[in-house]
Amino acid sequence: MSTFVPSGKEISRKWYVIDAAGATLGRLATRAASVLSGKLNPQYVPYLDMGDHVIVINAEKVRLTGLKGQKKVYRRYTGFPGGLRAESFTRLVSRRPEKVLEEAIKGMLPKNKLGRAMGTKLKVYRGDKHPHQAQQPVELK
Repeated sequence: MSTFVPSGKEISRKWYVIDAAGATLGRLATRAASVLSGKLNPQYVPYLDMGDHVIVINAEKVRLTGLKGQKKVYRRYTGFPGGLRAESFTRLVSRRPEKVLEEAIKGMLPKNKLGRAMGTKLKVYRGDKHPHQAQQPVELK
């Protein structure tokens, strides 16, 4: 009997919708990252992108527990001397709620070309509407 070795060509990708309304940021991010990386697939291998597409809706309604909502700070560097920019969670969620979820989910993926390819299958939207009805996404609890 020969061992099955997946080549990546026979992967059928599904589309899932996750509703972020009232969900905790970290728990939602770990669930989405495991779907994106393909760990729910029984033929999972770590060196291939076996993951499915994930659509996250209601990104502005995600929450943090405890005092993290007031204390969490997002930092980025412009590339210039003295160019460190910091922004609080509450300000970033009011300005760009998609960015909060994207950073949380993509931070849980591998830091290489494969992880960046997995990150392209993530779609995050502010409201409860998304333009991917033609893909017939299934709701992920």
